[in-house]
Amino acid sequence: MNATRNATKATIVLGAMLSAGILLAQAPEANQAPDASAPQAAQTQPGNQHRNFDPNQMAAHLGKRLGLTSDQVAQITPILANRRQQMQTLRADASLTQQDRHAKVRAIMQDSNSKIEAVLNDTQKQQYEQMLAQRREHRNHRSTPASQS
Repeated sequence: MNATRNATKATIVLGAMLSAGILLAQAPEANQAPDASAPQAAQTQPGNQHRNFDPNQMAAHLGKRLGLTSDQVAQITPILANRRQQMQTLRADASLTQQDRHAKVRAIMQDSNSKIEAVLNDTQKQQYEQMLAQRREHRNHRSTPASQS
Protein backbone atom coordinates (compact mmCIF):
# COMPACT_ATOMS: atom_id res chain seq x y z
CA MET A 1 0.00 0.00 0.00
CA ASN A 2 2.78 2.41 0.94
CA ALA A 3 4.72 1.55 -2.22
CA THR A 4 1.62 2.30 -4.30
CA ARG A 5 1.17 5.63 -2.53
CA ASN A 6 4.84 6.52 -3.13
CA ALA A 7 4.57 5.47 -6.76
CA THR A 8 1.49 7.65 -7.20
CA LYS A 9 3.24 10.64 -5.60
CA ALA A 10 6.30 10.15 -7.77
CA THR A 11 4.15 9.90 -10.88
CA ILE A 12 2.36 13.12 -9.98
CA VAL A 13 5.65 14.94 -9.40
CA LEU A 14 7.11 13.65 -12.66
CA GLY A 15 3.99 14.54 -14.58
CA ALA A 16 3.91 18.02 -13.11
CA MET A 17 7.44 18.62 -14.28
CA LEU A 18 6.81 17.09 -17.67
CA SER A 19 3.67 19.12 -18.22
CA ALA A 20 5.15 22.39 -16.97
CA GLY A 21 5.34 23.83 -20.43
CA ILE A 22 1.70 23.06 -21.16
CA LEU A 23 0.64 24.94 -18.06
CA LEU A 24 2.76 27.88 -19.11
CA ALA A 25 1.31 27.85 -22.59
CA GLN A 26 -2.18 28.22 -21.15
CA ALA A 27 -1.28 31.31 -19.12
CA PRO A 28 -2.77 34.61 -20.34
CA GLU A 29 -0.40 36.42 -22.67
CA ALA A 30 -0.42 39.47 -20.42
CA ASN A 31 1.48 37.37 -17.91
CA GLN A 32 4.06 36.33 -20.49
CA ALA A 33 5.90 39.65 -20.66
CA PRO A 34 9.35 39.17 -19.13
CA ASP A 35 10.42 41.46 -16.35
CA ALA A 36 13.45 41.78 -14.12
CA SER A 37 11.69 40.27 -11.10
CA ALA A 38 10.42 37.17 -12.93
CA PRO A 39 13.18 34.79 -11.78
CA GLN A 40 12.67 35.65 -8.12
CA ALA A 41 8.89 35.56 -8.47
CA ALA A 42 8.98 32.20 -10.21
CA GLN A 43 11.05 30.74 -7.40
CA THR A 44 8.92 32.08 -4.57
CA GLN A 45 5.31 32.02 -5.77
CA PRO A 46 3.32 28.89 -5.00
CA GLY A 47 2.50 26.90 -8.12
CA ASN A 48 5.56 28.11 -10.04
CA GLN A 49 8.04 25.56 -8.75
CA HIS A 50 7.83 23.67 -12.06
CA ARG A 51 9.42 26.59 -13.89
CA ASN A 52 12.77 26.03 -12.21
CA PHE A 53 12.97 22.27 -11.99
CA ASP A 54 16.48 20.92 -11.66
CA PRO A 55 17.43 18.59 -14.54
CA ASN A 56 19.89 16.73 -12.29
CA GLN A 57 17.22 16.14 -9.67
CA MET A 58 14.67 15.08 -12.28
CA ALA A 59 17.16 12.66 -13.90
CA ALA A 60 17.91 11.19 -10.47
CA HIS A 61 14.18 10.80 -9.83
CA LEU A 62 13.73 9.01 -13.16
CA GLY A 63 16.76 6.89 -12.30
CA LYS A 64 15.12 5.66 -9.11
CA ARG A 65 11.67 5.29 -10.65
CA LEU A 66 12.81 3.39 -13.73
CA GLY A 67 15.85 1.58 -12.33
CA LEU A 68 18.27 3.41 -14.63
CA THR A 69 22.01 2.83 -14.68
CA SER A 70 24.28 5.74 -13.82
CA ASP A 71 25.18 5.91 -17.52
CA GLN A 72 21.51 6.27 -18.48
CA VAL A 73 21.02 9.02 -15.87
CA ALA A 74 24.09 10.80 -17.28
CA GLN A 75 22.59 10.59 -20.78
CA ILE A 76 19.15 11.85 -19.70
CA THR A 77 20.41 14.83 -17.68
CA PRO A 78 21.47 16.94 -20.71
CA ILE A 79 18.19 16.10 -22.47
CA LEU A 80 16.28 17.51 -19.50
CA ALA A 81 18.62 20.51 -19.29
CA ASN A 82 18.05 21.22 -22.98
CA ARG A 83 14.28 20.98 -22.50
CA ARG A 84 14.48 23.38 -19.59
CA GLN A 85 16.46 25.86 -21.69
CA GLN A 86 14.00 25.60 -24.59
CA MET A 87 11.06 26.19 -22.26
CA GLN A 88 12.74 29.23 -20.73
CA THR A 89 13.39 30.66 -24.19
CA LEU A 90 9.81 29.97 -25.18
CA ARG A 91 8.45 31.72 -22.07
CA ALA A 92 10.57 34.77 -22.85
CA ASP A 93 9.23 35.02 -26.43
CA ALA A 94 6.32 37.47 -26.08
CA SER A 95 5.73 37.50 -29.86
CA LEU A 96 4.01 34.10 -29.91
CA THR A 97 0.27 33.63 -29.76
CA GLN A 98 -1.08 31.32 -27.08
CA GLN A 99 -1.85 28.71 -29.75
CA ASP A 100 1.69 28.88 -31.20
CA ARG A 101 3.21 28.71 -27.73
CA HIS A 102 1.10 25.67 -26.90
CA ALA A 103 2.14 23.92 -30.13
CA LYS A 104 5.82 24.63 -29.45
CA VAL A 105 5.53 23.33 -25.90
CA ARG A 106 4.05 20.08 -27.20
CA ALA A 107 6.83 19.78 -29.79
CA ILE A 108 9.54 20.35 -27.17
CA MET A 109 7.97 17.81 -24.83
CA GLN A 110 7.55 15.19 -27.56
CA ASP A 111 11.12 15.69 -28.74
CA SER A 112 12.62 15.37 -25.28
CA ASN A 113 10.42 12.38 -24.41
CA SER A 114 11.55 10.65 -27.62
CA LYS A 115 15.19 11.31 -26.76
CA ILE A 116 14.68 10.01 -23.23
CA GLU A 117 12.98 6.87 -24.53
CA ALA A 118 15.92 6.26 -26.89
CA VAL A 119 18.13 5.84 -23.79
CA LEU A 120 15.77 3.36 -22.11
CA ASN A 121 15.48 -0.40 -22.52
CA ASP A 122 12.11 -1.93 -23.43
CA THR A 123 10.98 -2.45 -19.83
CA GLN A 124 11.98 1.07 -18.83
CA LYS A 125 10.20 2.52 -21.89
CA GLN A 126 7.05 0.72 -20.85
CA GLN A 127 7.32 2.08 -17.29
CA TYR A 128 8.05 5.59 -18.60
CA GLU A 129 5.02 5.48 -20.90
CA GLN A 130 2.88 4.33 -17.98
CA MET A 131 4.15 7.23 -15.88
CA LEU A 132 3.29 9.72 -18.63
CA ALA A 133 -0.14 8.14 -19.18
CA GLN A 134 -0.92 8.26 -15.46
CA ARG A 135 0.08 11.90 -15.36
CA ARG A 136 -2.10 12.75 -18.37
CA GLU A 137 -5.00 10.90 -16.76
CA HIS A 138 -4.48 12.71 -13.47
CA ARG A 139 -4.19 16.10 -15.21
CA ASN A 140 -7.31 15.47 -17.33
CA HIS A 141 -9.26 14.21 -14.33
CA ARG A 142 -8.19 17.22 -12.27
CA SER A 143 -9.18 19.72 -14.98
CA THR A 144 -12.62 18.17 -15.68
CA PRO A 145 -14.51 19.83 -12.77
CA ALA A 146 -13.09 23.24 -13.67
CA SER A 147 -14.23 22.92 -17.29
CA GLN A 148 -17.78 22.03 -16.20
CA SER A 149 -18.20 25.27 -14.25
